[in-house]
Amino acid sequence: MLRRLLSASLRRGLSTAAGGDPSLASSAEYAYRLLRRHHSDPQKLAAALSASGLDPSSPHLLDAVLRRCGAASSLALHFFQWCSPSLPSPLPSSLALLAKSFSRASSPPPPSLLAPLPSQLLGPSLLCPVLRRLPQPRLLPFALSLISARPDHDHPALFLSLLESLSKAGHVATAEQLVEELQPRLPLSLRHYTALLYGWCRQGKLDEAKHVLVRMKAADVALDVVAFNTLLAGFVADGRFEDAFELAREMERRGCPPNAVSYTTLMQGLGARGRVDEAMRVFVEMRRKGCAPDAVTYGTLVSAFCKAGKISQGYEFLDAMSREGLRVDAAVYHGFYVAHEKKEQLEECLELMERMRECRCPPDLKVYNVVIRLACKLGETKQAMALWNEMENGGLSPGVDTFAIMVSGLVGQGALIEACSYFKDMAGRGLFVAPQYGVLKDLLNALVRDEKLELAKDVWECIVSKGCELNVSAWTIWIHALYAKKHVKEACLYCLDMLEAGLMPQPDTFAKLMKGLKKLYNRHIAAEITEKVRKMAEERHVSFKMYKRRGVRDLEEKPKAKRRKGQKKSRRRQSGHGQSNRNADLLDASDDEEFSS
Repeated sequence: MLRRLLSASLRRGLSTAAGGDPSLASSAEYAYRLLRRHHSDPQKLAAALSASGLDPSSPHLLDAVLRRCGAASSLALHFFQWCSPSLPSPLPSSLALLAKSFSRASSPPPPSLLAPLPSQLLGPSLLCPVLRRLPQPRLLPFALSLISARPDHDHPALFLSLLESLSKAGHVATAEQLVEELQPRLPLSLRHYTALLYGWCRQGKLDEAKHVLVRMKAADVALDVVAFNTLLAGFVADGRFEDAFELAREMERRGCPPNAVSYTTLMQGLGARGRVDEAMRVFVEMRRKGCAPDAVTYGTLVSAFCKAGKISQGYEFLDAMSREGLRVDAAVYHGFYVAHEKKEQLEECLELMERMRECRCPPDLKVYNVVIRLACKLGETKQAMALWNEMENGGLSPGVDTFAIMVSGLVGQGALIEACSYFKDMAGRGLFVAPQYGVLKDLLNALVRDEKLELAKDVWECIVSKGCELNVSAWTIWIHALYAKKHVKEACLYCLDMLEAGLMPQPDTFAKLMKGLKKLYNRHIAAEITEKVRKMAEERHVSFKMYKRRGVRDLEEKPKAKRRKGQKKSRRRQSGHGQSNRNADLLDASDDEEFSS
């Protein structure tokens, strides 16, 4: 059964990657099998790929194979290198897929596989995911071996890429070590120092950033506006606004006046902390100094005022953007929707969506997510479904978050049949994965609680038939939902399916089912489950006796923990009421004293 589910999932993934083209999907699968068979021998692999009839100049085939390789980053890199000479330039999507493969891999690819790549491709976008997978002791040897594997003329460019990648990946201390190793033969330029400044400022270690400034001064390297802005962003992120303002004045004294990025950074920091009046003063100062604000600057002010609940001032800046001919994108409008959602103003959200369409800036997926969530919260489920239809008719494809918002909102309003329909659509599109198990739990519990057992079973069968990811947590949610409403036999039968799929139930699940079966005097199912779990425990080298004890203990401790948590909340509420009553008594007493006097 599990093999059948995995193969269905694989077929669906390949057809999605190939854009519905079966020939492309079969070519990608064929290439993947060749990679698996010959990856240990590069010469045999190159010969097999050349004789396969696959087109190395097809960027769509490259993307399909990279998707098929998934977390097998070494296989993805082998095929990428085979295609690279035939492609004038790889698609950005190919580089993104390769970087994603590096980030998902259990171990990074060896330097010998990265070395043949063109130097212009070995930038932070590819190197950062690799460096994040390496443990700290291996970072410096990996960087040095990668440089030594390249021709001498590539060393300066690769040194800079490694330095920037290490800083962006949060390994700035290793970047400093790399500088010490290579500085005698590879001198530092302004970009090298800026990368180190960025790394230290991003970690909030401004004292180390000051040491970099001292080294720059000793090397007679003058700061440009990018380096100043990097340091300014560090001060702002650390909340040191006095130092940030002093640095802005220092920029003017050194003949490198702050630009729009500098002022916008200050406004972003102030706005994030609710200091909108000070952000406004920075904006006025910016205009007075003759620095023209751009769309990002206005967007920052709009977000700051909306976050502070001052929506009317936000609209004033929105109008100012239109008057100055600046492009307003959907990200600027998003702050208004969040502010309206907090005040539960659905009509204002709908009017704003109409205004966006008139301005030829159609609402994006994030906007629809907010408005659909608000409509469900206010019980306007028909309006939420109308927005959903409008979104799809406009060419937007709902994502995982959109489905989760819709299903949760409908469950909250008791519209369980509609919630099931959207959940099945979500599973059918292959969007149901582990992080959405909360949605599954809410839906199944609501269905079972509402005595819609057949509908709940239909939802579960849909998940199984679509080949969705089913781990122990998913099965536990379903089994516990059935058990909670006394459907013990059904819960046990699904537990047997879980065991057939090769998954071992949690100890408390096993203890709960055994307890229920004991009440039903159903020894046959109990014996079958026990025997299967015992064999599975032996295969995993787990003591079955300890497994049973832990299940009984968890079954007893969890209700106690919930009761203790509830008692703590109750005591806090009572102490709050008591404190408010005491405050009221004190006020009454003071009023009496004033009256008597």
